[in-house]
Amino acid sequence: MTSKSENWFTIDELDANTFVISEYKHWEETHCYLLNGTNKSLLIDTGLGVENIWEQVQKLTNNPVTAVATHVHYDHIGGHKYFNDIYVHEDETDWLNGGFPLSIEQVRNFLIEEPCDFPKEFDVNNYYLFEGTPTRVLSDNDTIELGERTIQVLHTPGHSPGHICFYEKDKGYLFTGDLIYLGKLFAYFPSTDPIAYMHSIKKLLSLSVKRILPAHHDLDVPLSVIKDMDHAFTQLYEKGLLKHGSGTFSYSNFEIQL
Repeated sequence: MTSKSENWFTIDELDANTFVISEYKHWEETHCYLLNGTNKSLLIDTGLGVENIWEQVQKLTNNPVTAVATHVHYDHIGGHKYFNDIYVHEDETDWLNGGFPLSIEQVRNFLIEEPCDFPKEFDVNNYYLFEGTPTRVLSDNDTIELGERTIQVLHTPGHSPGHICFYEKDKGYLFTGDLIYLGKLFAYFPSTDPIAYMHSIKKLLSLSVKRILPAHHDLDVPLSVIKDMDHAFTQLYEKGLLKHGSGTFSYSNFEIQL
């Protein structure tokens, strides 16, 4: 995998038609994924919106580009303002239209929760949540056709009500958003559902996965983590601990905050 820095963004090539655009200078280390088909391209998540992700995307494709959100949190839709074609899951259209359950002050505090190497022109006081109207509303098991690439939509609630993963069967790529990554998994917000989170992980067990592609942190995610997380969530459920306020539970590659 080759890598190059574009100041705020870092671009990695997964294969000739798939790229990772990462924000390693922010504490969340958000990853966005550009999938190029023969007819169109899909950008899975658009990052914080601190800098213009479209400037990087147009270097990697001449196709028309659709931006899709794994979920409508600020670190996944910040760059949506640079795109006209936007997809979102049906359960979060209200969030995209101004109904997000956190105030802009709370969002700004999350953004600067840890020291970051922001661009010098960035002012957190001018930061606002993207709002817009989707051009397509997605449901579970929908497909997105890119031209010789088919992407399956999997509704995987838990971290958020309309969270979705994307599965490309031909390549064995599973884009997991904030459902699965190495680090602390957040299931403690009022808008999270720990039981739904467990069932969403179980939903992934039957897939033939060759590469897990998370929305945050380390890109080298062992395939075994799906079973490991399933075991952890199931064990907490059986002990009556899979509920808000239970605390934080640590495992070898991840933590679960409830």
